[in-house]
This record gives sequence, structure tokens and C-alpha cells, in this order.
Amino acid sequence: MTATPIPARMKGLNRAEICDQNFTEFVNDWTGQAQARPALHEAILDGSALDAGAFAELLESQLVSRHLDLMARVLRVQNKVFYTIGSSGHEGNAMVARLTRHTDPAFLHYRSGAFMAERFRKLPGMDPIMDSALSFAASSEDPASGGRHKVWGSKPLWVLPQTSTIASHLPKALGTAVAIEQAKRIGHASPIPDDSIAICSFGDASSNHATAQTAFNAAAWTSYQKLPAPVLFVCEDNGIGISVKTPGGWIERNFSKRDDLDYFYADGLDLATGYGQVQAAVEHCRRTRRPTFLHLRTTRIMGHAGTDFEIEWRPIEELVAVEAGDPLLRSAAIALESGLYTKQQLLALYEDIRKRCFAAADAADKTPKLTRLEDVVAPLAPYTPDKVMAEAKRADYAEKRLQIFGSAEKLPEAQPPRHLALLINNALHDLFCKYPEALLFGEDVAQKGGVYTVTKGLHKSFKNSRVFNTLLDETMILGLAQGYANLGMLPVPEIQYLAYFHNACDQIRGEAASLQFFSNNQYRNPMVVRMAGLGYQRGFGGHFHNDNSITALRDIPGLVVGCPSRGDDAATMLRTLAALAKVDGRVSIFLEPIALYMTKDLYEPGDGAWLTTYPAPDQAMTLGEGRVYEQDADDLVIFTYGNGVPMSLRAAWAIGGKHGWKVRVVDLRWLVPLNEGFIAEQARTAKRILIIDEGRHSAGVGEGVITAIAEAGFAGRPFQRVVGVDTYTPLAGAALLVLPGDEDIVAAADRLA
Repeated sequence: MTATPIPARMKGLNRAEICDQNFTEFVNDWTGQAQARPALHEAILDGSALDAGAFAELLESQLVSRHLDLMARVLRVQNKVFYTIGSSGHEGNAMVARLTRHTDPAFLHYRSGAFMAERFRKLPGMDPIMDSALSFAASSEDPASGGRHKVWGSKPLWVLPQTSTIASHLPKALGTAVAIEQAKRIGHASPIPDDSIAICSFGDASSNHATAQTAFNAAAWTSYQKLPAPVLFVCEDNGIGISVKTPGGWIERNFSKRDDLDYFYADGLDLATGYGQVQAAVEHCRRTRRPTFLHLRTTRIMGHAGTDFEIEWRPIEELVAVEAGDPLLRSAAIALESGLYTKQQLLALYEDIRKRCFAAADAADKTPKLTRLEDVVAPLAPYTPDKVMAEAKRADYAEKRLQIFGSAEKLPEAQPPRHLALLINNALHDLFCKYPEALLFGEDVAQKGGVYTVTKGLHKSFKNSRVFNTLLDETMILGLAQGYANLGMLPVPEIQYLAYFHNACDQIRGEAASLQFFSNNQYRNPMVVRMAGLGYQRGFGGHFHNDNSITALRDIPGLVVGCPSRGDDAATMLRTLAALAKVDGRVSIFLEPIALYMTKDLYEPGDGAWLTTYPAPDQAMTLGEGRVYEQDADDLVIFTYGNGVPMSLRAAWAIGGKHGWKVRVVDLRWLVPLNEGFIAEQARTAKRILIIDEGRHSAGVGEGVITAIAEAGFAGRPFQRVVGVDTYTPLAGAALLVLPGDEDIVAAADRLA
């Protein structure tokens, strides 16, 4: 289409004002014939599945959503509102809200103002206008996020807050649908009814995103295997993504003929027509428990956001045509044609809702805002140490342990010292005895027992309802984890290698770890993600099985990362991580050094010095607690973790013999958050400092250790850093050229000498 030159007089027109005027002019100019006013229980128009009473409420919800958009555009320039991505043109999603329950978990597209206004009707005493105004104003009294973001969310209405999501919420929506059914299989008391469904809305452009496609694929995978997954995917198709148009017919072509994803179409621009169509999709999803795709026709009025001046890049004829398809104009026509409203009544309702929205915005502007840092970060990483430790040490499941392990003589603490992998396995068996709601899942974890047999026997002991394999898709594994967590279970997903985490990182960074922050600690995603990683794997090498990119984890706000180097530490650390999840709702990564899984010896072959005994189930490790070898040694203090611990202990023996130094080795154990006080205390008495970091030179753990030492005032100590090279890890023996080794530690000590 060739763009028509924009007359100078039209360049300054405010399209929001035009859309506002269009409604008033449409009502005033309407010349149709009104039928006899229907009773509230009668169809709004002949042949419609929508009755007059429901239409009146849906219309009000549509008008609330529209006037919130208009209010935001006006008050944004006055710095009273801080969000202008509107819902105009998408008001038909109110039908989805009306036809579902407030106990159906909802993961919503950001154009869901009408959905929220309608869902607010489900519980008495709630005010969608005031709640929304508080959110727009970034008020600390905002019940959804406490002023941290403009989100659609509500704890009592089971709307889990989403921010500017581009498909990243689809995996956890599917995960929640699967969790509804999983709760029944394990006898877990779900917080929502057994026949609930999960609702997930998104735009047509977002449907092309890789994260969306993985959710659709996983949904079809479950359906193909006849596993119930009652998720209602609502694609709100407005035909455009910011400025890029979706090809006409693409959504229908792409989704209508998938055997394992049931497709329904609904006209979201016409309440009288679309209501029965939406109803069919919702009832199908709830009855069949199958993944259902609702293709909801919408349009986009007033641009992508307040900063999107469509008149500058979109032909005026096209804009006028889009605005003529405004669903509010069709709703006005239905209201007048049905005889339910007169022109005067409809315009009075329109203006009354406008006044309510502006009055709410004015009141919200006067409410407190977040002005203190401690208030901003309060919900990010809650930690109640006493309760966590009490839960970690709770050991009231002795009978179940005897049943699982076989007898008192077979309990793991009664066995001789064992290697890391076996003690992790013992600890997982213990956790599954302790927490009947715990689930372990991932690739190969069930019958095979994992790539390194770390989960061997769990499937046999706890059956397929609690220990199971998933499809090979890390994004969906973490999406499932969030779904299970949403319904009160304790997910323990496995990511087979650290390198495989990167393509799914946003499920932790953008979704799981952010939920407590953006919901003001109303919603939580408690989970313990087991992840094999780090380097020095001699039998199976290369970067993808020797990934040392720890910084990818350290940069996620609110995350906890523990990294054991020996078996007894792994057991007590796992208990603490599970307690953190149960008590404080935390998301954590348990980073397991692959090369140490089967390590038995430390100084020489056959010494068995790296085997440890299993700690009794009432023992746990405090978050941030390090392990110190030779506390009184102060000639040289080595800070390290993971593989660096046994390397440093061997190097310490050589350094002592060479320089006569007494060497202290400090195993950090907790990489996120670093215990800066502990680091400073260990540095305080050090004459010299070595930092052994198997991460890369430019991005590891060592920078955090150095910063903690410097900020504590001990920067003057002579120190050296031994780190990995800024490269990917090559195959075979070449790997040891880019990773720190024993001899590198001794050489660094020589430089300090």
C-alpha cells in the first residue's frame, strides 16, 4: 500500500481522543431500530448465547478497560501514570474471564484490562478501577505488585502477575495445567478445584516466539500420550506486532489443523456472536482436559503504547479503518439495537465510568510510593533463618526412611564413607521421604537413573507419579517446575548440564525468580533445580559437558546457588535448599560438579580421602556457611569452591613443603549470594591470599570474592587469582590448558613468595 501524504492539520491529531470521540459520535448518530427491551435472562439478540444481564456486565467491563487506557494516556504526560500499553481493541477478552472461574489460574497478555475488570466480579467487594489505578501510579498500595511494576495480577483472583511478557509465560501456564492433574496422582491437596483449567493469553506475534512454540509442542506431546493438560491458550489476534503485520490467515493456518491442539475460533469484536464461541472452547477444555487453542479475533486501537505515534508510519486510511472496527462501537450497537440501553443511558454510563477512572487515578496519585531501597527489595529474597534451619533439621519421617532404605542397617548414615554422587542420591531419597509433594523430573532421571546414575533407584522407590522423564526441552522442564510450584508442590527438576541451561535461562531469570518480587511476595515459585556442571570431566569432554559459565547464574536477582565439593556437604546443603523452598518460597540452583561425582581419592590413588560419611537427617547447613580447612593457618589463605577445593588442598600440601607456609583452604560452598562477611573474616588474618576460580577470567566468582575483601578494607594483602581462560572448553587433554590446575595454584604461590 502506498502511504497517503498526511495533511499538516492531521499530524497533530491525538488518536486516543479520536477513538474517544468516535464512541460518542457513533451513539449520537445511531439511527437503527431498537427491539423490545429484553429481560436480563433473555438473549441480548436473537440467536446469541449471551443473555442481556451478562451483556450489560461485559459492556461495563469493556468500558472500564477503555477508560483506564484513556486515563493513562492523559495522565502519563503529567507523570501521574507510568504505563501506557493499553488493552483497547482487545476488550473481547472479557468474555474469557466471564466464562472461566476465578480459581482457574490465569497468565495474561498485557492487553487484558477487560479480562481483569470482568474477573473482579467473581468476588464481592473488589474494585478493578481503584486496583488498576494504584498499579498505573506505581503506588506502594498496589495490591498486585506493591508498586514494582504495572502488572495484571491478583492473589485472590488467581491471576499470577506477568510483566511485558513475550511468550515466556506459556511454559509455566502449561506446567500449571499439568500440575492440576499431577496433584490428583500424588494425593496432593491442591489449592484450586480438581476440574480447574489454566488460562494463558498472548498476541499473534508472540505465537511465533520459540518459547511459545516449545509450549505448544509440549502441550501436543502430552495430548498425544493422553496425559491430561487442561490449558486454554488464548491467542488474541490483532494482526500486528508493534509495527510488523502478521500475514492474513497465518494464525488459523498455523494452528487450526494440529491433531493434538484443539482449535476454536471466536469473534472478540462482537460480544453477541463471540460469546457462544468462547463458551464452546472453555467447556471443551474443562470437559476433555486437553490443550485447547482459542483464536480470539481482536484489533489494536491507539497503537502499541503511548509512545507509538502510528500516524507517523501507518497510512491514515488504514488507521481510520482500524478505528472503525473498534469493538466498543459494536458493543454500543448491540446495546442500542437490543433496546437494553437508550442513547442517553449509554452515554451516561460511558461518562460515569470515565469519571470513576480519573477519580481513582487522582486518589492513587496521592498514595505512598516506594521511596526506600529496603522496601523495594523486600519481597525479592525473603529469608527467615531460624524457621529455615528448623525445617531443614526436621527429621520426623523415620518410619518412611526405614521403608525406603529397607532396614536400620541399610540407612545411609550406617554405611562407610562414599563419594559425592552416592550421597546426593541418598539425600534425594531422604527428601522424598520427608516431602510427599516433592517431584523429580528431567531427561533420563527415571528408570535410567540419570546420565551419572545420581538419581538411581528413586523411580523404583517413589514410582512414576513422583519421579519421571520429560521431553528433551529444558525450557519446558523449568516451565513444569513453575507449574508444580504454583500449586504447592516441591519440584526438583534436573538440567542435565549447565550448558543446557542457557537456552532456557529466562524461565528462571525472567519468570521463576522474579515472581516473588513482582507479586510483592504473594506468589512464589519454590524449587530446587539440580544442575550438573563445571569442568574437568575427563571421560566425556568439550564445552557442552564442561561449561564453567557460573556468571549466568550469579546475575539472577533473588536466586540461591549452592555448589558442594564433597558428599556430606551436598546432603546438608540439599536439606537447606529444600527448607528455603518450603519456608521462604525461594528458587535455588544446586550446582553439582560432574568431575567430583565419583571422586574417591585426594592426594594419591587409593587413599579414599575424598569419601565422606552420610550426615544424619537432623543435620543441615546454614545458608552462606563455608567450610574451612586448617583454620589457624594464616601464611596463605586460598578461597575456592567446587573442583577448586581438592585441587587447592593438594596444592596446599605442595606449597607447605616448598615454602614452609601454613595454608588455609576456604570452600565458599555458596556462590549466590556470596557470604561477604565470612569472606572478610577469613581474609582478615591472611598474610597472603589466593583465589582459585574455575570460572572464566572475565566472568566467574573471583570478582565477587575480591570485591568483598577490598570493601572490608583488606585490599592491601598480597593476592593472586587463578582462573579459567576466556574461551570455550575444548575436547580431551586440551581442556586442561584452559582450566586451572594444581600446578597453576603452586605457581601462583611462588609469585606471592
